[in-house]
Amino acid sequence: MMEHAIEYLKNINKAFESRARLGIMSVLMVEEEVDFSFLKETLDLTDGNLSSHLRALEGASYLNVEKQFIGRRPNTRYSATAKGKNDFKSHLDALEKLIRDNKP
Repeated sequence: MMEHAIEYLKNINKAFESRARLGIMSVLMVEEEVDFSFLKETLDLTDGNLSSHLRALEGASYLNVEKQFIGRRPNTRYSATAKGKNDFKSHLDALEKLIRDNKP
């Protein structure tokens, strides 16, 4: 049984383990593009916490980041890359398969 579980778990992507990263990617699978404030409010995260998770996802090439000014205010917008969408979908598929195939 344990070998069986290990086979499922190797398809789980550690980049998406935290609630914050799961939330960020979930939002970006539904919305084409969102700004920092939208993610902060939607996911109820602090600036620092959200920033660190966004940097990690960007470092993994899962996010596109666009910085601009609206009036005199800085605005940072995020969108999922094709790689991010594909890897996140694979992660969700692995979770679904783990649950579906191991229901009592």
